[in-house]
Amino acid sequence: MLLAFVLTALAEACLMQPRPFLRRPAWTCALHAGSVGVLFVLGLLVFRRPWFAACQPLAWHFLLLAVNWVKRDALREPFVFQDFEYFVDLLRHPRLYLPFFGYCNALLGIAAAVIFITTGMLLEPGLDAKLFRQGVLLSALLTVLALLVGWWHGRRIVASFDADADLRCFGLAANLWLYALAERRKPQLPSRFVGQLSLLAAENTPHLVVVQSESFFDARRVYEGVAPSVYAWLDAAKADAVLHGLLEVPAWGANTVRSEFAFLSGLRNEALGVHRFNPYRRLREVDTVAWALRRAGYRTVCVHPYSANFYQRDRQFPLFGFDEFVDIRAFSAEDRVGAYIGDIAVADRVAELLQAADAPLFVFVITMENHGPLHLETVGAGDEAMLYSGQPPSGHADLTAYLRHIVNAGQMQQRLCDCLAAQSRDGWLCWYGDHLPIMPSVYRQAGFEDARTDYFIWHARRPASASTRRDMHMADLAENLLSVMQGAR
Repeated sequence: MLLAFVLTALAEACLMQPRPFLRRPAWTCALHAGSVGVLFVLGLLVFRRPWFAACQPLAWHFLLLAVNWVKRDALREPFVFQDFEYFVDLLRHPRLYLPFFGYCNALLGIAAAVIFITTGMLLEPGLDAKLFRQGVLLSALLTVLALLVGWWHGRRIVASFDADADLRCFGLAANLWLYALAERRKPQLPSRFVGQLSLLAAENTPHLVVVQSESFFDARRVYEGVAPSVYAWLDAAKADAVLHGLLEVPAWGANTVRSEFAFLSGLRNEALGVHRFNPYRRLREVDTVAWALRRAGYRTVCVHPYSANFYQRDRQFPLFGFDEFVDIRAFSAEDRVGAYIGDIAVADRVAELLQAADAPLFVFVITMENHGPLHLETVGAGDEAMLYSGQPPSGHADLTAYLRHIVNAGQMQQRLCDCLAAQSRDGWLCWYGDHLPIMPSVYRQAGFEDARTDYFIWHARRPASASTRRDMHMADLAENLLSVMQGAR
């Protein structure tokens, strides 16, 4: 067990470079030792081979370090306790996760695991019954002691929940324990929407459609050679919008639910503590813009053309104030564009809801077409000729695939605007991006570091006037949306 502790500590020091062990609080070393001990004891119980069991914590540690490296490269943040849930999602939705690790790497990892287990079982004889019992009892005792010491001294430590800073300070094992324990504490969450909608509860209350457009942003900020036609619809929408601008979002490349929750709840990371990493895991009783709209007489519907159980939305959204959740079952195979349901099909489904509505309707749309992984898509010279003003640099295939879907997003936006304008009831459209797409090589080549996405708020019956640019945080968008809606009454 001591060997396992030393090897995992060395691996962490070489590959993650946190604060050296001797400069960390002693309780973090105890938690590291206890974590190693748990894996060692489990390995000893299953295989009865102490040297083989000592290598297992190292193997699991290398797996976490590899996952941490992949996550940091794609999403610019380290692995945290809340990410363990994604190992289950990997089995349910492999296309969303496995390609970033690499299919070949996954197969090599499985092959290495098989060779490792087979070699260990063949080369090392099992312990006799007496030594086995003594080894398990002694190891378990030391493990429990280390965990108790680590927990007792670390129980009052409050992490900053800056994942990078905490990892450097506490190391991987202690950081995982801290974030796991912190998740049991539920913060008192304020409401941003009490009394917001008094002016909307009136005759001809307008329909409201909010589109959380997957990975949407103006990619001309990364590469100026994008053809003007690709974002012509966005330029027109911003010119005709009541408000538009850049959004500071709590995610880079993924973790849609962070931005989604920030919009719905109006709450920033600082109010959430550890729950900022995945608000849907533990938070239940939360006042949202959907609840506020329901109180004002709206029927509230979410349209998401994917599995409703992804991120447990089927459980969470009724608690967030939604009357109905329309998922992938409302669409057909013909609606797919690539791997996912296309944006235009989603627009048609929203139009059906609006046309059938006999009361003010709030539709919250979570699109999927531009989800990626973009590097799995095939692009050709015809795509480049259509999407760029000239020949793009090498290494921009991900951007090319991304821009193809932006064209469809523009058609979706136009259909929604046309539908809202045709209704007897007034209508509003709020459109925003949840986070940037995952295109690490494109960003590196451009030296791009700005995580902000774009948004606009459009009014079907807005008199001609200049559009206002107002950059803001995602958590402030819903409040600003309700404010301009009331101001237009």
